[in-house]
Amino acid sequence: MGKPRWEEQREVTEVNQARRYQTDDAVKLLLRRFYTLQGERVEAYRLFEEGHRAYLSSGPHYDFLRYRQLVHEITLAFSGISREILQIKEQLQVEHGRPELAQHLSRVQQKEKEKLELTAQLQLARQNVQDQPGVPAHQQEVQELKYKLIKTIEAISEILQDLKYDSEEAE
Repeated sequence: MGKPRWEEQREVTEVNQARRYQTDDAVKLLLRRFYTLQGERVEAYRLFEEGHRAYLSSGPHYDFLRYRQLVHEITLAFSGISREILQIKEQLQVEHGRPELAQHLSRVQQKEKEKLELTAQLQLARQNVQDQPGVPAHQQEVQELKYKLIKTIEAISEILQDLKYDSEEAE
C-alpha cells in the first residue's frame, strides 16, 4: 500500500517550492551580475570621456593613435558586456520563465546602444567646436547632443527602476 494521496500532494508541493526557491536564487544571481555589468559599463564610459578629454587637449596636432587604441579597448569592453547581458536575458526568459525581466534588459541594451552612439557624436561635435570655435552651429550641436544624452540616461534609469520593482515584486 502506498502513501496517502494528501501526503503525495504535499511532497509534490514541497518539491515545487524547492525548485521555485532555486529559480528565485538563480534569478537574483543573474540580476546581481547584470547590475555589476552595468557598473562596468559606467566605468568604461568614464574612461572613454577621460580619454577623449586627453585627446582634445593634445590638439591641434591630435594624438589620434592613442585615441584610436582607447576606442578599440572601449569597444571590446562594451561588446563583452553586451554579450554577457544578452546571455543573462536569454537565461531569464528561457530557463527561468521571467520574460518581463528579460524585456527590461532588452530595453536597457537598446538605450545603451543609443547612449554610445550619442556619446561618439558628442565627442566629434566637441572636436568641431575646438577646431572651429567661431561656428555657432557646432556649439548648438553640442548642446542638442548633451540634451539627447541626458534624456537617454534618464530613460535608462527609469528602465532600471522598473526592473528593480518587477524583480522585487516577484519575491
